[in-house]
Amino acid sequence: MFLTRSEYDRGVNTFSPEGRLFQVEYAIEAIKLGSTAIGICTSEGVVLAVEKRITSTLMESTTIEKIVEIDKHIGCAVSGLMADSRTMIDRARMECQNHWFVYNERMTVESCAQAVSNLAIQFGDSDDDGAAMSRPFGVAILLAGIDENGPQLFHMDPSGTFVEFDAKAIGSGSEGAQQSLQEMYHRSMTLTEATTAALTILKQVMEEKLNSTNVEVMTMTPDKLFHMFTKDQVEEALKKVTSLEHTKGDVSTHSQSEVVSTDS
Repeated sequence: MFLTRSEYDRGVNTFSPEGRLFQVEYAIEAIKLGSTAIGICTSEGVVLAVEKRITSTLMESTTIEKIVEIDKHIGCAVSGLMADSRTMIDRARMECQNHWFVYNERMTVESCAQAVSNLAIQFGDSDDDGAAMSRPFGVAILLAGIDENGPQLFHMDPSGTFVEFDAKAIGSGSEGAQQSLQEMYHRSMTLTEATTAALTILKQVMEEKLNSTNVEVMTMTPDKLFHMFTKDQVEEALKKVTSLEHTKGDVSTHSQSEVVSTDS
């Protein structure tokens, strides 16, 4: 006789009769409560745009870091429990530095994603490295980097699974944002177009009005590598989004007027 679902989800390493790990599924659901992050990979580089939730006017927005540098050639955006993300970011930084020290070369983006995913799956059991987490990490990560294979974007979730994407959205608005990415993305997209597209989609799914305080933008290019946008650069990018929306609005209004005149 099978136990109920509530009895199966108590054990972090216990499979249900359907072959599911409920604790991992709950951790993935926790990501959907986090802030929205969007990553787009182009031939020119990778762009990450992330929502920053400012819950009080007394908060210092600069202390909320959703995009961090792992190495000169790798950056990441996180969504979910920020306390968990710090552990994984520290591991990623350590792995990159160790690789540089031992092999005298930059670690590939895929190898960095592999190292972080190995940590993510080490929950519920202790090993030689010491006690592991008693639950899955409640954080999803978008890893953006450049190596000998060119610009790359990887997504990793609490199950320890990492997959390479051309464009990916995580967080509370991920479903609508992912649908918009599928409609807007094309392989010939420039980095500037990708930045505008990411901010446009972020504006659609965010509850608050988009401004330079509640959004972070980062680009990863072969010449500049990790580059975090300043407030002025974010404002400039947002102006392009606004002007593009006005242009589309004017075009649609013009086309509607043509239809009316044709019908009449």
